[in-house]
Parts: sequence; C-alpha cells; structure tokens
Amino acid sequence: MYERFYNLRERPFSLSPDPDYLYPSRVHSEALSYLRYGIEGHAGFVVITGEIGSGKTTLLQTTLRGIDRRTSVARLVSTMLDARELLEAVMLDFGLAPPAGASKPVLLRELARFLVEQRKAGRLALLIIDEAQNLSLSALEEVRMLSNLETEKSKLIQIVLIGQPNLQDLLSKPELEQLRQRVTVRYHLRALDPRETAAYINHRLRKASIGAPLVFPHDVTDLIEQASQGLPRQINVIADAVLLSGYGDGKAIIDVALVSEVIAELESSGVIQRPQTSRSAPVPSPVMEPVDPLAEREAQIALRERQLAEQHRIVAQQYRIIRELELAMSAPTRPSTPPPEPAAPTRTESVPTPSPATSTYRQSELLSTTFRGVNEAPARSEGAKVTPPPPDRFWTRVKRGLFGSAMPTTTEDPVTGESYVKGI
Repeated sequence: MYERFYNLRERPFSLSPDPDYLYPSRVHSEALSYLRYGIEGHAGFVVITGEIGSGKTTLLQTTLRGIDRRTSVARLVSTMLDARELLEAVMLDFGLAPPAGASKPVLLRELARFLVEQRKAGRLALLIIDEAQNLSLSALEEVRMLSNLETEKSKLIQIVLIGQPNLQDLLSKPELEQLRQRVTVRYHLRALDPRETAAYINHRLRKASIGAPLVFPHDVTDLIEQASQGLPRQINVIADAVLLSGYGDGKAIIDVALVSEVIAELESSGVIQRPQTSRSAPVPSPVMEPVDPLAEREAQIALRERQLAEQHRIVAQQYRIIRELELAMSAPTRPSTPPPEPAAPTRTESVPTPSPATSTYRQSELLSTTFRGVNEAPARSEGAKVTPPPPDRFWTRVKRGLFGSAMPTTTEDPVTGESYVKGI
C-alpha cells in the first residue's frame, strides 16, 4: 500500500512476531540471554513475564530459531485447560497419540517412556507454555509433577512459562509453593524508554528499506512513546497508521502535526488509550504507618493530664473570685455621705451626745488623716453648717464649774474642721 511511496520492501510495523525485526534493546537482550541460559543449562523452571504487547512472543520466536535440531519442542498456546487436558495437549504437541479412554496414570507412563527415549537418543525435551497466566491451579500443579520426571543426573524435560504480569501473582499463592521453589530463572520485560523507542522505530525502518531509509525525528518518536507507553505492539500500531496517513496526504517527511492527528484519531476510535499517569513518575500509593499501641496510650494519657490541669486552673480561679466577693460583703461599709447633722443648739439646750456610729466615723477620719500626714484641718468654707460640739470632757466641766459659763462662741473642731458652739 504505502511501501513503494516510502521505498520499503514490506511493512516494517506488522503485528506478526517476526524475529528479523527484533530490536536488541537492553531489556530484550537481557531477557533473551536469561531464556537461553535456562534452556541450555537445564536450570529447572524458567519464567518470563511482560505487559501485553511487550514483545514476549517475538522474543520466544527468536529463541526457538536459535535452538538446534537435537531439541524436541512442545509449545502450548491455548492454556484454558484442566489438568488432564493439559497432559493430553503436551503429548499431542510432542507427536504422541494418547490412547483412547486411557486413564491418567497410563498417559503419564506413555509420556515418561517418550522422554526416556529422547534422553537415550541425546535429545532435549523442551516444553514451552505461552499465556501461562490462564492455567488453573490444578493445571500448574500438574506441570510441577511433570518436572519430577528425571534421571539420577538431570531432568527429562525442561519447562518454560511465559505470561503476563499476573502470572507472578498466580505463582505467589501458597498452593504453588513447591512450584515456586523450582523456578531458577525469572525475568520481567519492561517497556521502552524514549531513547529506545526512537531506536526501535528507526531500526525497523532500516530493516524494511530498499534505498535510503526513512527516519522519524526525535520529536515524533517522543510523541509516539508517550502515546504507546513504550510498548512495542502499540508503537507498531501508531507508526503503521502514521505511514498510511502520510501516504494518503502525500507527505514524504513525517512531522509532529501528522503524528498528533493520527494519535487523536486512534484514541477517539479506541484503538489505543491515553495513559493516565506517566511511567517515569508513577503515583505512589499511600503507605499506612504501623501504629504503636504503647505510644498511642501514652499520647492519650498526656492529653488527659493537660485537660485535668486546665480544669484545675479554672476551678481555682472561680474559687478566688468567690472568696473575694465574700470578704467584700462581710467588711463594714463606709457611708458615701456623712449622716445628716442636727441643728446648732441654743445656750439653754444641752449638747447631744454623738451616737456610736458618729464616733466611729470620726475616729476613722482621724486615722485616715494621720496616715496621709495631714495635720491641718481643711479650711471652713463660707456658709458652712454649725455642727454640735464634741462631748464634754472632764477638764471642760471643771472649768465650767470654777469660772462659770460665758457667752457661747463658735469654734472649729481640730479633727473634723466642723464649726460648733462652745462655752468658755
């Protein structure tokens, strides 16, 4: 279709697992080395996992191409089987015809006899189970039992399990502990990074080119890597659609505008899905820190102590306020204004004796004046009221008896400063 327009002998981004187009990236080269080591070294079970479209099948095809003719290979690609069906499928792929209606022990005996004959002939029996994540627990246990077929020096059959990442979860189940212990080679295929994606695309273009190869620039390959998440199958889908769209538009040079338009069409049609998060910076899942019961109890006690201390402070403050109010109410209250004074007595009237309250009031005034250091009584203002004289003292009465009464005069009390009538 577009091969002649771009000087290609064939479509370089076909979805078929062609070993000729295997790009030897770091992860694929390592996986290929592990796989060959496990097969040639008779290293027990070999497990290879990877995401959908990560290149597992192409890697397996490349491995099988390098196996010599002295290896008998049984490869299972349909794995929705129970234990007995799995045993029959293995025999059929090795070229054996299971006896009709034979029991399981008979099938195992026929398979063991075949494996012993292969070993006597100097041949290696290799069993490859693709899409192994679809096997049931009983079928996987049957695979483990097959690995028990061995001689005194080596195993009679070499087993390789290839599947998606959930194969690792399946093998981690407690029921498959014995099988997991027999896995000696394990490798997981990771996605390609931006640099490897650019090398992968241009590697395939060079392989399929007749003349000068078409080259995708780095800005284009970076865009393809983001949309494909670095998975080879998704890269092939996008790159093949880009070449087809470029041929339709007559574009000999692939640019970002063309690739962006193609990716948008593939996403809208559901052929590819836009990644939710970046592979280079995955969102970490929250980690729950273990709770220390002792530390938690100590924190609760400290909080309770702080609450009790606050309550004690509030109660003490309330008690102090109430006590001050009680003392204030029990103390004698000083009148805001002095009591009303009686009118000035005449000469014939007797001087009234002051009441105890008045004496107390004057004594308190005397103490207050003495404390302030004031010796002089305040000046009398004009129009001051005449107050009754203080009670007669002993020497006053003696003077009155010896010298008689004189005209009443007005004088001031040295203590209170009040005016009163006094006899001389």
